[in-house]
Amino acid sequence: MKKVFSFLSIVLVTVCAMAQVSYDVIPLPRSIELSPKGEVFQLQQGTVVTYPGSNEVMASNAQLLAAFLQADAGFQVVPQADAKPAKKQIIPITLSLGLQSENHEAYQLTVGKKGIIIQGASEEGVFHGIETLRKAIGTEAGDIVELPYVTIKDEPRFPYRGVHLDCARHFFSVDFIKQYLDVMALHGCNNFHWHFTEDQGWRFEVKSMPELAKKGSIRKETVIGRNSGIYDGQEYGGYYTQQECREIVDYAAKRFINVIPEIDLPGHMLGALHVYPELGCTGGPYDVWCQWGVSADVLCAGNPKTLEFLKKVLDEVADVFPSKYIHIGGDESPRDRWKQCPKCQAKMKELGLTREAELQTYINKELEAYMQNKGRDLIGWDEVLEGGLSEKAIVMSWRGSQGGIAAARQHHRVIMSPNTYCYIDYYQLKEQWYQPLGIGGYLPVSKVYSFEPTAELSEEEAKYIMGPQVNLWCEYVAYPEHAMYMLLPRLDAISEVQWMQQDKKDFEAFKNRLPRMQKLYDKLGYVYCGKYE
Repeated sequence: MKKVFSFLSIVLVTVCAMAQVSYDVIPLPRSIELSPKGEVFQLQQGTVVTYPGSNEVMASNAQLLAAFLQADAGFQVVPQADAKPAKKQIIPITLSLGLQSENHEAYQLTVGKKGIIIQGASEEGVFHGIETLRKAIGTEAGDIVELPYVTIKDEPRFPYRGVHLDCARHFFSVDFIKQYLDVMALHGCNNFHWHFTEDQGWRFEVKSMPELAKKGSIRKETVIGRNSGIYDGQEYGGYYTQQECREIVDYAAKRFINVIPEIDLPGHMLGALHVYPELGCTGGPYDVWCQWGVSADVLCAGNPKTLEFLKKVLDEVADVFPSKYIHIGGDESPRDRWKQCPKCQAKMKELGLTREAELQTYINKELEAYMQNKGRDLIGWDEVLEGGLSEKAIVMSWRGSQGGIAAARQHHRVIMSPNTYCYIDYYQLKEQWYQPLGIGGYLPVSKVYSFEPTAELSEEEAKYIMGPQVNLWCEYVAYPEHAMYMLLPRLDAISEVQWMQQDKKDFEAFKNRLPRMQKLYDKLGYVYCGKYE
């Protein structure tokens, strides 16, 4: 009996030391083919991760895989270049290139007798396979992880999979930006839209104009709640140095995330007008706003110094950010001052314009031509349609989907980010009174999941939809924990909109996969909304 009990104890300990693996991750891969025989591969502590030794990006991938498994599950694997295992050596995880696919982000993850093989059509595809393996293993690894034999074939639906963060209303640390990028990478997102400038603060260092960030980033105090008229009496500021921005760009690049900077113009510019009042229509003085909303004061379209200023700013933006895309905002820019400004009216007469909205198009086209010489394309919010769209502009549709639909039908590239599905500063539960403060509205996980970015478009028109993006505006989001709460689990939902084919989506199945992701969030210390509707 003692021998039987001892044997059973050993079996029990062995079972407890094995992790629970599930390939039903978020976003769900396109194809998961489990072996019908139910075989498993035992991944052991100290397993070697091999990669092509001459490829620095693949070396980075291997190192990240090792870091992920260590952080998530305390499981150790060892990166090693071009390893050829000896007969008795543990079968390795192999990272390789050469997968044949028209989609450069495609990958194949195979678990079988030869171990774990992640092959990508590019280094980026391999990284996506690494994230899938990471999520499949989860948080419960022991000395051995048993992975069922499987062949996973996967690729994203949309090439552009964006997430936005407003760091102008409230400033977030470099460390938190990196955490934000980590969460994006975990969900297969590949474009970080970084919102730098607002009426409430200018947060990008421009070395040729050092006072711009030093003074333009500081507001005397901040309104409490929704423009209550009551202020906290605390000076608020902070900006990102160019060195910090480069650090973020490098960190993101290792996770195959492109950083898109936004300098919002010609409105939302009180941060700049406070430092350079001569660029406004009235001449100021202007204060960095301490309240929320839309200021009537904008850059003067008729002042030649305005374009000189903007080009100097964009010169340095382009120098710091290698992104093909630069965002110039263009939203919520009132034309009241332009109607009364002699310089703006004179410019309209000079250009033969009949509407003030066309002045904004004039600025956009000047900047577009300037940035095209630097090999960059401009993105603007859907208001850029109002004065006539410049030929190569990319429209980010936020006031519903109609602006994006109209732009796609004109054969302009579009990023779909309608507030009705993608504004995650809205409340995610009906019971608003016990949630952290939001801007208003109601956007549950189920509605985010139901979003179809190409709705109402023909197959040909749908080709102009680059992809969807969620936006986190931060008037009322001042702390990292609050930002994460607003992001998760709605990021899970949008990630399946971004990644999966429409006919493969299933909200009930998605809800069944969420608890496993949340267990990983708990391990990593991410705050999230534990209830979803």
